[in-house]
Amino acid sequence: MQLGGQRGSGNIQDRRGLGVGGGLGIGGVIIAIVAAFLGLDPTAVLNTVEQVSPQTTQGQQAAPKQGAPADEMGQFVSKVLGSTEDVWKEIFRAGGQRYQEPTLVLYEQAVRSACGMGQSAMGPFYCPNDMKLYIDLAFYRDLKTRFRAPGDFAQAYVIAHEVGHHVQNQLGVMSKMESLRGRVSKGEYNQASVRLELQADCFAGVWAHHAANANLLESGDVEEGLNAASAIGDDRLQQQTQGRVVPESFTHGSSAQRVRWFKKGMESGRMSDCDTFSTRVL
Repeated sequence: MQLGGQRGSGNIQDRRGLGVGGGLGIGGVIIAIVAAFLGLDPTAVLNTVEQVSPQTTQGQQAAPKQGAPADEMGQFVSKVLGSTEDVWKEIFRAGGQRYQEPTLVLYEQAVRSACGMGQSAMGPFYCPNDMKLYIDLAFYRDLKTRFRAPGDFAQAYVIAHEVGHHVQNQLGVMSKMESLRGRVSKGEYNQASVRLELQADCFAGVWAHHAANANLLESGDVEEGLNAASAIGDDRLQQQTQGRVVPESFTHGSSAQRVRWFKKGMESGRMSDCDTFSTRVL
């Protein structure tokens, strides 16, 4: 990516190196809905969340740093976030709405959010209760080695996908999703979760379309993004971890579906083309 001329976002909260308190918040279940890319079982996510140690108290924690970090990766995520802000501000403005910028929280190992406790094993996630994105940058190492999806644009796609959930939150999609809990079967809820995640992929593609128009992309960047989308499909992850694929348990979509919706958003650049909830074929 060509980010040299891109402004950095100041909406970064750097909690790396700080302690973290414990306890599952009342919104902890929402983390399970949008527990990032990994197609994790919501029950397993919540079990992980509850196991985070509650030993550190608020009085022992230093205040997190606010603003763009000085280190190379901190600068990278700040500029990617700045690009998403520029794109979504304009899209919302054109639609007669105001885009409220999210905060991106950098942390290590474990973090407290308004949705409860999160752990780096969950991967990046978005909490609609505090409108913050959470990422342990160690995930980028996993993206390259474990998921075999290297490249800076693959890393940017991670952020753009979570920002996609923030867009959904502002549009009221997240609240509609949560209203289904307990009212539909587990299988039906999983299907709705897949549509939620694929729409976030499509929104990431919408951002990529406008980033390309702003000359932020280089040769090979699109391929990196498509490779990342494919690498984290439910079918591929299930085959790797359990040796078999169980489509009815999908929560994020297959590799082909994730690639398809990312490409759809990138090709059109229109949010209106990302209605995964109305289409019959994903």
